[in-house]
Amino acid sequence: MIIILDSPATPEQLEQMLLELKFYIKVAVDIERRILAGGGEMHYDCEQVLIREGSRQWDIWAAAYMPLTGRMTFDSMVNLRPRQNRSMEILDANIKERVTQIITEFLG
Repeated sequence: MIIILDSPATPEQLEQMLLELKFYIKVAVDIERRILAGGGEMHYDCEQVLIREGSRQWDIWAAAYMPLTGRMTFDSMVNLRPRQNRSMEILDANIKERVTQIITEFLG
């Protein structure tokens, strides 16, 4: 189940986002609108939910969050953009920090 957040998740929302993958949550974050879509099997699914809700693709960055440890990873095909980011990993430190802040605020 993919849930869109613009404020901290409730324990119930965290449980729902963990249903698919059990130990971690795939997320897509719109760094301009400060919203997060989490849950589901693929980052792409979260990205598409945000796009349907009015986000622009170039503002969306993907990561994974592990609630038990607070660890985050920033690898996803969603992040691979020849003109903006030449890796699956988020390379721009400012973008990575903004994504980290939003994930921490909403999920951790």
